[in-house]
Amino acid sequence: MTESFTAAQGSDAAQVTPATGRAAELETSLSALLQRIDAACVAAGRDPGEVRLLPVTKFFPASDIEILYHLGRREFGESREQEAASKVAQLGHLSQIRWEFIGRLQRNKAKAVARWADTVYSVDSDRLASALDAGARAALDDGIRTTPLRVLLQVSLDADPERGGVRDAALLALADQVAASESLQLAGLMAIPPLDVEPDAAFEQLARIHASLTTVHPAAIELSAGMSGDLESAIRHGSTCVRVGTALMGARPITSA
Repeated sequence: MTESFTAAQGSDAAQVTPATGRAAELETSLSALLQRIDAACVAAGRDPGEVRLLPVTKFFPASDIEILYHLGRREFGESREQEAASKVAQLGHLSQIRWEFIGRLQRNKAKAVARWADTVYSVDSDRLASALDAGARAALDDGIRTTPLRVLLQVSLDADPERGGVRDAALLALADQVAASESLQLAGLMAIPPLDVEPDAAFEQLARIHASLTTVHPAAIELSAGMSGDLESAIRHGSTCVRVGTALMGARPITSA
């Protein structure tokens, strides 16, 4: 028997599409992942409603994103500007879709990203913040955006310049800069744990930094931490957003190599 899936909300929720093998696969992995997140929240004594899932869809086709949209997902994480812009154009008919740029961003791409992204992660320098400010302001002036661009600052937990991130000593100044902008909204922090550090130790450090930041900027409540392999640890230490690719999407397509 052919299965089907429907959108969970919104004006385009009425669409019913026959489930392909890929749709069934994504529906199964999404269900398992949401159960895993709920279980991690319960184990941590947290309300599952406090933690959102951000599907990381880089390297995967727009058709996968559309399947997930009709399974109720609305926010999607991309990390390459050209690939993301193509998907934004392909999926413009999905009225409630929101895009979050999660990769390291070059300043010369900031203006383009500010035209379509709801949120930009990995902001770790005053120059990148200034470039995003200018891009978001232009998009607002042109009517392309109607709200400020949400920004998450990337915290470095190991001082490795190759991995990006601002050290906590310089964090407050960068946060102040973003918060002072009328075109940007300081949403919170994100981090990727160092490869040679236990996730619990890394996320505990991040939680302390975030707590310190919110004493000065109480609206910066987002804490994005945790991926496929360590989301339980991140949730234990206060993550409000887990960025998940492999556990949801499966292995990257061979063509992305």
